[in-house]
Amino acid sequence: MQLTLSRATQTVHEALDRAGSWIAPLTLRVFIAWEFFESGLEKWNGENWFADIQDAFPFPFNHLSANLNWELSMWAELICALAILVGLGTRLSAISLMVVTVVATAAVHWPADWSTLSELAQGYAITNKGHGNFKLPLIYLATLVPLLLCGPGKLSLDALLQRLFWKRNNR
Repeated sequence: MQLTLSRATQTVHEALDRAGSWIAPLTLRVFIAWEFFESGLEKWNGENWFADIQDAFPFPFNHLSANLNWELSMWAELICALAILVGLGTRLSAISLMVVTVVATAAVHWPADWSTLSELAQGYAITNKGHGNFKLPLIYLATLVPLLLCGPGKLSLDALLQRLFWKRNNR
């Protein structure tokens, strides 16, 4: 009985491992693509408010015009989101969106003043109650890290191109 249960557990784990190499990265890609594309569309349809926060941008973005920063952010969010969704140039897109996220965190989401870790921890929130609101950007970064380090997974154009390129080079 114990051997049968152990074998069944092993079979389930193996099936989950096989499915995971396809589905886990796809889930991350769909989630992050949705979030960034939505943000890019808001910029596309909205008014540029970056002039109000231009001084808060970290180097080198604080030396660019607010209009250029707006365009860079909007196009990165739109194009990289679509690229990540289909799994094309995933690692480059992930690092690009990580830069956008770090800049946004520094300029908008990080608390202006804090002197203790407990004050900083109050900014780990979705809403800003005067302590920053860097929870969502950290969630985005946590989602982008596996895509950067491990790639888009088997169900992606990157993987398809790699398989086609590998077959052509091995002939």
